[in-house]
Amino acid sequence: MKILVKFAAGLLAAASFIASAASAETVLRSSDTHPDGYPTVEAVEYFGELVKERTAGRYAVEVYHSAQLGEEKDTIEQVRSGVIELNRVSMAPFNGTVKETIVPALPYLFRSEEHMHKVMDGAVGDQIKTAFESAGLVVLAYYDAGARSFYNKQKPINSVADMKGLKFRVIQSDIFVDMVAALGANATPMPYGEVYSAIETGVIDGAENNFPSYDTAKHFEVAKNFSLDEHTILPEVFVMNKAAFDKFAPEDQEIFKQAAKDSVAKQRELWAAKVKESRAKIEAAGATITTPNKQGFIDAMKPVYEKHAADPVLKKMVEHVQAVQ
Repeated sequence: MKILVKFAAGLLAAASFIASAASAETVLRSSDTHPDGYPTVEAVEYFGELVKERTAGRYAVEVYHSAQLGEEKDTIEQVRSGVIELNRVSMAPFNGTVKETIVPALPYLFRSEEHMHKVMDGAVGDQIKTAFESAGLVVLAYYDAGARSFYNKQKPINSVADMKGLKFRVIQSDIFVDMVAALGANATPMPYGEVYSAIETGVIDGAENNFPSYDTAKHFEVAKNFSLDEHTILPEVFVMNKAAFDKFAPEDQEIFKQAAKDSVAKQRELWAAKVKESRAKIEAAGATITTPNKQGFIDAMKPVYEKHAADPVLKKMVEHVQAVQ
């Protein structure tokens, strides 16, 4: 049934594309797993407004939020194959396709969100953009996704010892699976949309994410113990099918790039406000927020780095990130 619904949504998107093209406006389809009003959704919508305005209506962007076109794994394949033109997705699912994305996904790599901004806005961010082209994608922007932390239904987590034996949903990424294992817990990769019911029914004990996702997906209703361990500050990536981008005239390519750049400032502003709003909401709803001793978590990450950042290119990138002040 889910497959039929997603297929129907895809047909509707294609029909919209054909109808708009007939009226001399080309509509580009963009997917997002998050709900309407989420900072990434609003940022891509803002990007679309800028593109439409700056191309005098020749191009527009239709954002399919709430995983209408499928979960992230599905839509990554859709944008790579050209079924859709645009996609806002977490960077972690690209770890097996674009090796350079492994670096920003490493736990405790970034010292703060400000540090992450400097890195992604600089040479390392440019290196990752270049690497995406071999996957048939053009990176238009990096968006904020804050710090990810663990939450569960069983107990507060104050140390690594409290992680032992718990089952956590993670992004479909080997790094995240190994990170959880290094902490003595069990990782279960699964689509984002299945997490609530999996926690509720006891298939898993919890998951890991940021405050806005914990809030908007209503995970705080079924997993009230939020541990602010902040293991990753993983940026989101907004990508476009390269074949579609390459068909644009050079001046239109610049319009799309600048609109994306302008949307980053908007998204960061929206993100900061949403984090405060979500934290206040989940605390009012009775969720318990604890701050564990992070050093124990950091110390446990050595085998993760040894396994996933052993490649000379990745080692050099890690050194560059650490050197950014």
